Amino acid sequence: MIADLHLWCAWVVVIANGIVGVWALAAHRITSANTRWLWGAIAVAQVLLFVQVALGAARLSELGGDAPEFHTFYGFLTLVGVAILYGYRTQLAHMRCLLYGGGSLFIMGLAIRAMFLDAVPIPASA
Repeated sequence: MIADLHLWCAWVVVIANGIVGVWALAAHRITSANTRWLWGAIAVAQVLLFVQVALGAARLSELGGDAPEFHTFYGFLTLVGVAILYGYRTQLAHMRCLLYGGGSLFIMGLAIRAMFLDAVPIPASA
């Protein structure tokens, strides 16, 4: 059950971060798109990421610590991405929409990488 919830939440994280990333980039050009709803949606997307990592930790505990190394690496790297965005929010206040737009799309990419890291087997070199 945790595995299904972890997978489902992963897709929600990817889609949510993709939507808010594009929305924030658009809000940089279209000032009417820079609303309270945008920042609320970004907050929701980032909270979902923490929920996803918690589900991953529960799944890891369920598996007895046997998970692909780089899957967990990329999963926790997404949290580092959120921390970096939060850390630069005041320094880059004049381009906050660009920061969160690009950052959310980067987090989306990390989440996709974590999801599909082990989906395709890598052939042994000859």
